[in-house]
Amino acid sequence: MKIAVIGATGMMGSKIARILERDGFDITRASTSTGVNAYTGEGVERALSGADVVIDVTNTGSFGETDTLDFFRKTSGNLLSAAKASGVTHYLALSVVAVDRLVENDYFRAKLVQENLIRASGLPFTIARSTQMFEFFNGIVDASAVDETLRVPSVRVQPIAADEAAGAITNLATAKPSNSIVEIGGPEAFELVEIAQELLTAAEDPRPVVLDPTARYFGVALSKDGLLPSCIIATGTLSFHEWLFTSMSVQDVA
Repeated sequence: MKIAVIGATGMMGSKIARILERDGFDITRASTSTGVNAYTGEGVERALSGADVVIDVTNTGSFGETDTLDFFRKTSGNLLSAAKASGVTHYLALSVVAVDRLVENDYFRAKLVQENLIRASGLPFTIARSTQMFEFFNGIVDASAVDETLRVPSVRVQPIAADEAAGAITNLATAKPSNSIVEIGGPEAFELVEIAQELLTAAEDPRPVVLDPTARYFGVALSKDGLLPSCIIATGTLSFHEWLFTSMSVQDVA
């Protein structure tokens, strides 16, 4: 089985590629550093030539509506066209749990468009929606800062370690396509404010953390359970507390 990982130098792409190589798969690492630009289409046909499976973990850091929507439309169009031409038999894309409840936000709305393009492509596919990853919570928590106070919305999350999410994605990609949306999540749900408090305590960050029922999650008004998965297919085992303890221990050693 030959697998093309698109976005292979990003955090998730590099983890997925390492797991696949460890397990003996023939993989192509596709990224701008290897001459593949999914947005412009440069090198895409070459990267997907002979591939049986495509794992699409492309992403953009832009949260502006035009840029983000344009990015996912163009990258998805280029990748799906090349995948069809190459005879790809399984197209897997990484998305976000509850993305359909987050359409007030430009980025998540663009991710939903990406999902729709994949479903409409005619290719056998799996859309793997993941909950938030532990590694991203510093940014998630910082996004709630208002005048040096973290005003955290009243929502619950069920995060997962990126390594475990990467392992689940490789398992899904090397299995038969589900032709549906599947969900990946962590072993337990927490109040977001609990994670914020734990992160700031571990980092010795003196900013106060306030639970604010009027606060929004990246501009989106949500119910308390609005970020939780509805039907998890793959569940991680590492808890947030264990991950944070290990991460801080590694930093201390470094």
